[in-house]
Amino acid sequence: MLTKLKRNQQRQKRNRYRLRQASGDRLRLTVHKTGANIYAQVIDDNEHKTLCAYSSLDKEFKSKNKTGSSIAAAEAVGSQIGAQLKKLGHTKVVFDRGSYVYHGRVKALAESARNAGLEF
Repeated sequence: MLTKLKRNQQRQKRNRYRLRQASGDRLRLTVHKTGANIYAQVIDDNEHKTLCAYSSLDKEFKSKNKTGSSIAAAEAVGSQIGAQLKKLGHTKVVFDRGSYVYHGRVKALAESARNAGLEF
């Protein structure tokens, strides 16, 4: 019997494999969420470097928002990560949702990143 952690890891591996097949040389926008916060980072897999990252724990975010566990918080993180990446001169990414379902906070983050100018 598989534990919840093993099932999540298998789902994450399957998702990353499909992303690698379809992505080409695009950057990867990853999402991680906890019960209290949400995190986003853009990774260049060719150079194995994180280009930019933003989360609901940043000082700038905390001064404007009350909590990091809402859909509004996810939208704020998504728009900020999109703005940071556009400053670096990149617009095309692949969205890596990890083992999370494309629903709720993950979907809100993705849609706000699209509205900020990212293409995926």
